[in-house]
Amino acid sequence: MPDWLTESQAVALVGVFGGLLLGLAARLGRFCTLGAIEDLLYGGSDTRMRMWALAIGTAVTGTFALTGAGLLDESRSFYLSIRWMPVASVLGGLMFGYGMALAGNCGFGTIARLGGGDLRSFVIVLVMGVSTYVVLAGPLAPIRNFFFEQVDVTSDIPPGLAHHAAALTGLPVHVIGIAVGLAIAAAALWAPALRRDPKAMFWSVMVGLAIVSGWGGTQYISSHGFEALPVVSHSFSAPVGESILWAMTGSLRPVSFAVGSVAGVWLGAFIGSLIKGHFRWEACEDPRELRRQIIGAAVMGAGAVIAMGCTVGQGMSAFSVLAISAPVTFLSIFAGAALGLRQLIEGFNPAE
Repeated sequence: MPDWLTESQAVALVGVFGGLLLGLAARLGRFCTLGAIEDLLYGGSDTRMRMWALAIGTAVTGTFALTGAGLLDESRSFYLSIRWMPVASVLGGLMFGYGMALAGNCGFGTIARLGGGDLRSFVIVLVMGVSTYVVLAGPLAPIRNFFFEQVDVTSDIPPGLAHHAAALTGLPVHVIGIAVGLAIAAAALWAPALRRDPKAMFWSVMVGLAIVSGWGGTQYISSHGFEALPVVSHSFSAPVGESILWAMTGSLRPVSFAVGSVAGVWLGAFIGSLIKGHFRWEACEDPRELRRQIIGAAVMGAGAVIAMGCTVGQGMSAFSVLAISAPVTFLSIFAGAALGLRQLIEGFNPAE
């Protein structure tokens, strides 16, 4: 590390880099979880959902390529070092997805909207960040810990799909991971509509590479530095609360990857909104809408802590190391969002 740059600042810059890519993808590539789900269920288009699949395929391929090259020890990641809790994945995922629908976006999407001047998103970010820490380390933490205690993995096989497959087949973990990643990417590109949209493909790949950059960058700094820094990638649940804490007490605590990641998404979205000419100040004029968004943000933050991740944390970063929790949580988020969207759009009317 250069003398003028601490290791904490270095990992924060890694977070800024990846966050910048994610923010640009949200604004220039329309990369959005809730938007993808809404398009699939009500818009008659699966293109944005396939963008998510392509991003996941890229992230899985790149992450296990780093593992194969000896540049990443994926077992050090949070998602493979904590015992998987199926009930937590399902319950937390349902809560997060439902809250996301009520709030109008996930944590990542809300930060991206804030970068475009949406002041409603500022309220959602604050409520979600506080809600996350209330359940993670605040007054509700003992209850959460009683039902969903996070226990370190003690077995030789981490809770990862590739790791279990490697134990059964004897193949190297990275070979299985790369094969799975390429298969997911190929399935996403099977649809001609996505192949005909170079911009959508490009930004999907950029999102996947942003996740890979987080793993690779933090692993390098952790391996070559002296501080006991974690090997992490992007997530936007607890990091939102951590960013709020750092903004208030930054002189007392070092900056982190999480803070850099959140700032990077905001910056990338701000730049993207200027490029597109979409930046404009927006505020909430309907108290009922604001009430719904506040409730959604609170539910979303609590759900993210229970599920140990959000649409990006579980849906991208955990998926990139093929954690068993990732597909279960992502499907639960999808189901919760579908329920919330049905309530908002159809009012739970029975199907004709």
